[in-house]
Amino acid sequence: MAEGEERIELKFRIYDGTDIAHSTYSSSTTIGTLKQRLVAEWPQGKTVTPKSVSDLKLIHAGKFLENSKTLADSRITFGDIPGGGITVHVVVQPPVTKKKTEKNQENKQKMNSCSCTIL
Repeated sequence: MAEGEERIELKFRIYDGTDIAHSTYSSSTTIGTLKQRLVAEWPQGKTVTPKSVSDLKLIHAGKFLENSKTLADSRITFGDIPGGGITVHVVVQPPVTKKKTEKNQENKQKMNSCSCTIL
């Protein structure tokens, strides 16, 4: 960590209201790094569990945070709350894969389209 670099106290709130990974982080920490820590420290016994970093979405101030950005880039407010931390909400959302039947229906709709013009 560079000397004089700002630190921020964060806690991450998951779907059931539990706070995890409460700690102080450097302003140069990337969102992707935070997600890796969350996957590693995810509480056991929860009904919804992320399988990878791509399953997690972090939300702060109504915005989704991008993996490649740092806390400073994401404009996480530093030091606004004396004696308190900033809460970032965590959503587990596994990537949706299309089923074969959905793909087939899309292809059929494309093939059945008519390009006739009635005058």
